[in-house]
Amino acid sequence: MAEAIVLRVHGGPETLTPERVEVGEPGPGELRIRQTAIGVNYHDVYVRTGHYQTLALPGIPGIEAVGVVTATGPETEGFAVGDRIGYITGRYGAYAAARVLPARLAIPLPEAIDDRLAATVLLKGLTAAMLVRRVHRIERGMTVLVHAAAGGVGRLLCQWAAALGAMVIGTAGTESKRDQALAAGCAHAILYREVDFVADVMRITAGRGVDVVYDGVGKDTFDGSLEA
Repeated sequence: MAEAIVLRVHGGPETLTPERVEVGEPGPGELRIRQTAIGVNYHDVYVRTGHYQTLALPGIPGIEAVGVVTATGPETEGFAVGDRIGYITGRYGAYAAARVLPARLAIPLPEAIDDRLAATVLLKGLTAAMLVRRVHRIERGMTVLVHAAAGGVGRLLCQWAAALGAMVIGTAGTESKRDQALAAGCAHAILYREVDFVADVMRITAGRGVDVVYDGVGKDTFDGSLEA
């Protein structure tokens, strides 16, 4: 048995209740994990409120965590008891002290990265990596526009793109978030609710516009993103 946070009905934070649950033994190709740090994402909030109908109730929310392997199932290669791993999964179940996980989802963690950091950044970091290295590969000299630049993914995008040699323009909704965007590597940060961000982008780039826009806002910025 292990402690877990169980969601039985959709609603506010009060619907998340601690319960004891069975963990079981790992089957073929599986690991049993003692979890040491659990990531919390906006996805989890949408699951709790019912905005995402992707977790069968009652169920254990959570899609990313870090832990230590406590048992390996038959035909499981590449992992041993005591290994530190992190994971992201669409199967949920991360809000628990222990769980069984397919070994193919486990990512070995280097000693230099502590558990809390890994659990905090794994999903967001892989998202940012996909965006800057696969969706549109950032190169030195490019100009990049990042909406919601003070958000979890946004700050990673700003830092990464700046480190790759791009000039980063960020947008934010408040003064404090604009300061966070600048601290994350933005050369310019725009309060998009107060000014025409397209006009500001064109002014900053001398009318050329940007090479790519990463838009984590959507409705309020989509048309302007195309113009920029």
